[in-house]
Amino acid sequence: MVMKFLQVVVFLLAANNSVANSIDFLPLPANNIVTHTYYTLSYNEAYEEANWVYYSLTDSMVLNTREKRTNRFKMDQLVDTKSSQSSDYTNSGYDRGHLCPAGDMRFDPVAMKESFLMSNISPQNRDFNSGIWNELEIQVREWAKKEHRLYVVTGPIFNDNKGSIGLGKVLVPGYFFKIIYDPTDVPKMIAFVLPNEKSDHPLIDFAVATDEVEKLTGFDFFSQLPDGIEKKFESNVQFAGWFNHYTPEPPIVSQSQTRIVQAKSDMIFFTILISVIVLVALFVYIKN
Repeated sequence: MVMKFLQVVVFLLAANNSVANSIDFLPLPANNIVTHTYYTLSYNEAYEEANWVYYSLTDSMVLNTREKRTNRFKMDQLVDTKSSQSSDYTNSGYDRGHLCPAGDMRFDPVAMKESFLMSNISPQNRDFNSGIWNELEIQVREWAKKEHRLYVVTGPIFNDNKGSIGLGKVLVPGYFFKIIYDPTDVPKMIAFVLPNEKSDHPLIDFAVATDEVEKLTGFDFFSQLPDGIEKKFESNVQFAGWFNHYTPEPPIVSQSQTRIVQAKSDMIFFTILISVIVLVALFVYIKN
């Protein structure tokens, strides 16, 4: 009986730790959701591509690069209405552009395979894909190494579109966006909107307030954050902490606020733990 009780306690401790590390910042509204092992997306059947792709990126994921790029593009069988096909892009003049980059997924064979599902692909100008979009992807990996964990939302913006390609009529977006949230010691957020074309401008020229991305896409990003923090993050373009030569602002979340949140979490956990102890004690009493 004592052994069983200890097993229950260990299970609860593990579950509490798991919940604490499984933060979910899915954009809203979350329609036509497809969940894979390492990213989640909202699929747009009319345009045959994702509205957005959301995932978490850590330093360990970026530093572990044992998997080679496969280039094996496949239909996503989890899309109920069927995703686009690789053949839609053949001879189209557009690249099969990753939303969740293959370069972020080199830490695991499943992750690499998932990155080549067609639901994670969108038509991109070749110079854009190999140029400034690739530059932004590399920069995000560098930020992940520095900050240890980032949350990323990325996708197309269906404005000033460039027609469609393939038998599936895959829409060619006019723009792409990427939003990066850093939840670490000094939380911060930055967003980018880039035209689907070649560019020689520096990345910083494409940084925008997250509010602007929300207006362009119709989605609410990182709404799970406390209202005050979300509003401050999303209404400003914050360069500090992301790019050099910018002075960081004071932390948005104070140490006292952090302690309050942690205290509430601890209270919930210990309430559950005490309840389990009482139930076990009652069970032992009744059985005897």
